Formats: sequence, structure tokens, C-alpha cells
Amino acid sequence: MPLKPRHRPAIPLALAALLLATPALGQSILRMGISAAPGSVDPHFNQGTSTQTLTYHVFETLTDRRPDSSLAPGLALSWKPVADDVWEFRLRPGVRFSDGQPFTADDVAFTIARVPKVPNATASYAGQTRSIRRVEVVDPLTVRFHTDGPSPNLPIDLAVVGIVSRHAGEGATTEDYNALKAAIGTGPFILRSFVPGTEAKLERNPGWWGPKPDWDAVEFRYIANPGARSAALLSGGVDLIDLPSPNDLPRFRNDPGISLFSTQGLRLVYLAPNQAAEVAPFITGNDGQPLPRNPLRDQRVRRALSVAINRTGLTERVMQGTAEPNGQFMPRGTYSYNPGIPVPPYDPALARKLLAEAGYPDGFRMTLHVAQNARPTDPVSAQAIAQMWTRAGVQTEVETMPLSAYSPRAAKMEFAATMWGWASPGHAGHPLISVLSSYNREQLTGSFNREGYSNPALDALVQRAVTTLDDGARERLFREAMAMAMEDVAVIPLYQLTNIWATRKGITYEASGYDYTRAVLAHQAR
Repeated sequence: MPLKPRHRPAIPLALAALLLATPALGQSILRMGISAAPGSVDPHFNQGTSTQTLTYHVFETLTDRRPDSSLAPGLALSWKPVADDVWEFRLRPGVRFSDGQPFTADDVAFTIARVPKVPNATASYAGQTRSIRRVEVVDPLTVRFHTDGPSPNLPIDLAVVGIVSRHAGEGATTEDYNALKAAIGTGPFILRSFVPGTEAKLERNPGWWGPKPDWDAVEFRYIANPGARSAALLSGGVDLIDLPSPNDLPRFRNDPGISLFSTQGLRLVYLAPNQAAEVAPFITGNDGQPLPRNPLRDQRVRRALSVAINRTGLTERVMQGTAEPNGQFMPRGTYSYNPGIPVPPYDPALARKLLAEAGYPDGFRMTLHVAQNARPTDPVSAQAIAQMWTRAGVQTEVETMPLSAYSPRAAKMEFAATMWGWASPGHAGHPLISVLSSYNREQLTGSFNREGYSNPALDALVQRAVTTLDDGARERLFREAMAMAMEDVAVIPLYQLTNIWATRKGITYEASGYDYTRAVLAHQAR
């Protein structure tokens, strides 16, 4: 029976709706299930994996890190020292921002000036630019960095600093970047939409100077729950996920429709005990009353908490072999790793003895705070650590919260102890300056110091190390500084992560030492 006339329009309308919802014929789209949503599109606001995973698609760096963590040309083709305190960078010609404006040395100068001045930045990049006292624009494709003394690690440090345009960024706020008004970069993709906590959509930048990516468009779907992220991959809802739960790895390995790609990561997961507060927040006596002094300021207490942790148990059972115990920030085999720093031993008896020596024979009560969506294993690992501390005499509870709330509160030292991850690209000076040095706004040190640790002797040693030109001598000083910080239990190192990505069949991924995800490293199998 033929359709009645009033029903006939429904067919073309439905077809039109389908066409609007369907990608253009032949268009390749990579859908990524990402564990943690960035708090901002501003590339200088937060030096964290969640932000870098998005912003490095849009904003490029002068030097680039290959998947094996070696240094390669980025927006700069070459660099060399022309004096002990001057680096000259030659920029890549013919590069344009996604709005068509040319990239020049003036944009580099604008970027370096902007980095330490971003209001309310929750994890500033100031530590990576702190040695630069003046930027000289020699010509449109040549820039010289005049540093405060020798700065041999500057090319490595600049591999994490995204370059923004002066014409889009002059006077722009972080909110202007979030609204995409200022989100103009030179990268392989253009950000077209950003819904905080939910999704981001990008399309290929047709004017990008590099090799054409496999993907015409990239969709970020922020899925904090690891089970939901795995389910999205298994159902075909996404093509690639980061940070698969260790619980799902056996199933993935046996599924012919799923591929895993992994390598040793650069990120150390560690605990930051609050040593800034005179009366520590979230710490009480066993009677529930605040303690008159902060026990975490006592090195014996920090050491007790460290040796009360069974790191081998954590990596084997909680992490299920996806991490390796470590007692310092650099992974084995890397420049400035110190083989003389041991993994803290598991010794609950020594922990109780140290607590008694510090004046806490009956221990105390404490809350360990952790982000619920930074890494899927963090909350589980925190619960295991809390049980270990409780058995050693420190009654510990765990409180989780979204990273967007956790990070700014932790930056204000509102918690007793927190859990973090820090990747150290290239050298130990990176965490020594940003994580372990005293917070100093003028000297731009301690930008990610979440423990409130301050040791003038360490600060002086670190400054001496980062200005030493000889690679061997500098490495010895880095090792000495790291040993000093770890002996003092400035932070409590836990384990070094293995980086893992899972993809659906037909897609490969170049696993990298850094753990942010880049669409240019994902390829369609041929």
C-alpha cells in the first residue's frame, strides 16, 4: 500500500538527519576515550597529562620529544649555545598558525613572557623558563635566549612549553582560550569545540607543516571510570583508550579485536606529605582533637610512613605488574638516575619504632586525599596504603574527589597528604626545580611543590647543578641533590608507571615514555 501523502516527508527528513549525523564520505575519525578531562585549554595553565593530551594537538613546542623521549626539532629546526649564557634557536620557516598568520620569533618571545604570569595556574611551566632573563628577537626566524648563567638543559625544558601567538594571545585570559577565542596554534589539529569534562572535537589542520596525520578529525570523549572506558572500546564506541585498568588487561590480551601498546614510562607516582602547615589539616590525635604541631614536619614520621608501605605488594597486586617500585624520580637507565638511592624497604616494625621516637607511640589519625580520575589505580593504591599505615599505627582514611577540585585545593596545601604523578623528561633537574625546591615566586622554583618542603641546602645544590655545563659533572650534582631530597623524605616515592594504550583492531599506537596521548602517534593499519 502506498504511503499517504502526509507521511512522505518523513523519509527525506530522516535521511537528512542521518546525513547530518554521519561523517563526510571517506573522512577518517579517531575517537579517543581519555581518562581525565583537562581543566583548561590554556597550554600554560596546568602542567598535567590531562591538559597536555589536548593542548599538544593544537600548540607545538620549540623542541619535540620522540616516543623514545629523545629530543627532536619542533618549531625550531636547530639550536646551539653561542655563549655560556646564550642559546640561539633557528625557527622552522613557512610555519603558520591555524588562522593563517605566520609564526615568528616574536611569538616565541610573547610565549616566554606569558608563561610565569598566567593567573591562578594550578601547575605552572615557570620552572622550565625560569633561567631565561631576556629574549632577543634577532630576526623573524632567529631567537636568542639570554639566561641567568649557564642553562645547559634549556632545549630539553622547552620541549614541554606550548607556543602561542601574540596576535591571538595579547590580552587574552585563560577563559579566552577555553572559549576557543585564543586557541590558535600551529599544531596538526584545530580545536573546534570543547565541553569541559565531557568532550573535545578537533579537525586536521590543512596548513600544518608536518606529515599529514592519518585522521581528518579527532574526538576526545572524557570517560573517567576505567570500566566504562574499557566498555566503550569493546563496544566500538571509541577506537583508542589511555590508562586501561590493570583488571582489564588479561581480557584485552585474549581478545583478537583489541591491541595493546606499552613501554616504560617516565612518570613516578608519589605521595606529598604536607610540611608547610604548623597545625596540619586532616590530622588529629586518636581522640579526634587537632595536634598542637604538624607531625609530618618530623623526618622520622615521614620516614615511618615511607617504610610502612609495601611497594612490591602495590606493584604486584594493585598495579598487577604495570609499575615498578622506585625510590627517586628518574627511571632506571636514564640520565641522572642515581643507582645509589634504594627503594625504601618495607619495614612496619621500623615504622612503629620511628613513630615512637618522634613522640607518637600510639600514632595519630590522618586523611589521605587522592584524585579519583587522574589514574584509575590511584584510589585503589591509596586504599592499600591507608591500610598499611593503619597497621603501622597511623589510622588513615582515604577521601577522593575530581581532579578539577583536588588540584587547586592541594596547591593551597589544604590537605595532609596527597598523591601525584610526575614525569621527568630528560634530567632530574626537572623535578628538583619544580617539585622539590622551595616555592619561590620570584625565582620561579617549586611551581609543583605540593608538600611544602623547603631546604635551603638543597635549593643551593640544585641551582649549582642546573648551571653546570659539563654533562658528567652536572649528572653527579643531580644525583647528589636527589639523594639529599630522598634521604630527607621530602616526598614519598612509590612506583614508576608503565604506559599502556589499548586500541581496536586496525589501529596501532606508538607507545611513548611520556603518557599524554597524541593522535599523530595513532595509525590506521595498512
